[in-house]
Amino acid sequence: MELREIEKRFHAQKAYFLDGKTLPVAARKRALCKLLAEIETKEDTLIAALKQDLGKSRPEGYMCELGLVKSEIRYMLRHIDRYAREHRVRTPLAQALSRSFVKPVPYGTVLIMSPWNYPLLLALDPLVDAIAAGNTAMIKPSAYAPATADVLEKLISDSFLEEYATVIKGGREENASLLDFEFDYIFFTGSKTVGREVMQKAAKRLIPVTLELGGKSPCIVDETANIRLAAKRIVFGKFINCGQTCVAPDYIYCAENIREELLKELRYQIKKQYGEKPLQNSNYGKMINQKHFDRVCGLIEQDRVVCGGETNTAALQIAPTVMDQVTWEDPVMKEEIFGPVLPVLTYKNISEVVKKVNEMDAPLALYIFSSDRERIRFVTERIRFGGGCINDTIIHLATSAMGFGGVGASGMGAYHGKKGFDTFTHEKSIVDKKTLIDLPMRYQPYTAFYEKLVRLFLK
Repeated sequence: MELREIEKRFHAQKAYFLDGKTLPVAARKRALCKLLAEIETKEDTLIAALKQDLGKSRPEGYMCELGLVKSEIRYMLRHIDRYAREHRVRTPLAQALSRSFVKPVPYGTVLIMSPWNYPLLLALDPLVDAIAAGNTAMIKPSAYAPATADVLEKLISDSFLEEYATVIKGGREENASLLDFEFDYIFFTGSKTVGREVMQKAAKRLIPVTLELGGKSPCIVDETANIRLAAKRIVFGKFINCGQTCVAPDYIYCAENIREELLKELRYQIKKQYGEKPLQNSNYGKMINQKHFDRVCGLIEQDRVVCGGETNTAALQIAPTVMDQVTWEDPVMKEEIFGPVLPVLTYKNISEVVKKVNEMDAPLALYIFSSDRERIRFVTERIRFGGGCINDTIIHLATSAMGFGGVGASGMGAYHGKKGFDTFTHEKSIVDKKTLIDLPMRYQPYTAFYEKLVRLFLK
């Protein structure tokens, strides 16, 4: 898209917001209802685009993208009246006969930059929160998922006026151009490398940001775990979307004495969930492009593969793969995998796990499979991570009742539900001071008596 067109849309959105068109809660609800109706109308087209870009099956496309977006919209429609309402807070004695209150207001015009791995969910979920909070929004989808970007553009243009919400398609040039505008908030989901660039650009203009990044999310399995169930849930969380999930278990860190049993169950679950020949399973996805396919293939060491390892270059597919006898020095442990390759490492005691994981960048997610409540508490308290699950994987992001976000190198800020509304909201703190009484002790000239009164009021 040409810079002039982007600039035109940006200024139109600024004007639309300043006119107060997005402030009434009723207007926000109408916008969300219209979006929900258009999603339902265009469901087949949206799912077909996901299939074209990522090979996602219809059940997976709905379960992991459209269904979650619809759930977020309905959640916001139920709660927006309460979230948007100003609320009174305690007034200190020194401000007697005053009313203190917090007034939630939208930031203004926001930029949402979404990635390719969940191209509908990660564009629309933050949009829902931004609209609920009363903002206008420009959405920049990834150029790596072009079919989805096309239908997303159609969805948004049919749901909103262009000056309310709009899609800007393109690649790096459009990304760079957008970051030169004076947005009121930037919400970015993607890699750490690009996240740093976004933050640097935003810092120059003092624009607040949310960064949803990634990292090597550990999956800890101890000797008290239900190994069969653990393997079942790990295989689900790791290989859905071909491992191209920011919160997928990046590696297994298991107790030495259960390694063989766990490997056996992992092989069994891969076969059960994906069949004897996963690459022939029509419900199994593909890598997004040749570049990512080649990168992930380069992480597979065939002499360490205990399951999978097969590839289909023409279809950009990599079979669900488990690697054993992996060390921390291997290439597969030096970067976030973001593909269907699961390394298995072992530990001798849980303190070793906590120490090792904390030596690395804080992961976006952490999973622990155990029936030892004290050990679970120890791990979840001592290790720094964004969010996670106990005895399951990835499902923590599927609820609007909890915020989702990273910490440290895995991101900053959170969204979903109330957290999402708050992310796109500035809370104005206001004191409504009455005029009946004006206490004199704050004014000069100060006296010893006035000082005593100040000390009394500020106890």
